[in-house]
Amino acid sequence: MLIAYHGEESIKTKYLNRVLAHLAADEIIHGTYWERGKGCAVGCTVHSSSHGAFETELGIPIMLARLEDRIFEGLRNGVSKEFPARFLTCIPVGADLSRVGWQFLHWLLTEELVKRDDPRIANQVKACADVLVPLLKGEPVDQKAALVARDAARKAAREIRAAAAAAAAFSSARSKAFERMADKLIELMSQAPVPERAARAAA
Repeated sequence: MLIAYHGEESIKTKYLNRVLAHLAADEIIHGTYWERGKGCAVGCTVHSSSHGAFETELGIPIMLARLEDRIFEGLRNGVSKEFPARFLTCIPVGADLSRVGWQFLHWLLTEELVKRDDPRIANQVKACADVLVPLLKGEPVDQKAALVARDAARKAAREIRAAAAAAAAFSSARSKAFERMADKLIELMSQAPVPERAARAAA
């Protein structure tokens, strides 16, 4: 089982100190993975563009690395620079993060999605959220329901793009939405369970 920081406090310290050094040197930037000592959340953590390195080097699921990447790029500049350190700091050593990504996506669909009460997309959003419920419990997905949700997601995406294009305050709303997403991801990761064996090893 993949556990955060492979159950070793020294790994967390190494990567957190690396990110904090980049923060202090103002080397955390948008739009570039890793180039000439500067980069985004992913680049300044693993010194490459490899989301997969989060699993091999830090014991953090690739799904969470991709979420960190996307949220970082959507945050305002001042807020985004501090996000990589917040991301690493909140994760308990030895935590099982396997369900966090699904918990986040379920929250995004059921509580955060803009225009979620719009009748044009309500049913599509519900179909997508329902597919995630088994994953929250560590159970397999219903494949038939997943296919229905895939089609529903495509329809919902078209409606959301149309609504966003017409929104006068979209830029401001988008920025605030990414801040809420950052806070929620931090909350879920900080609450991830630490298996007893990993907790003993990290003690």
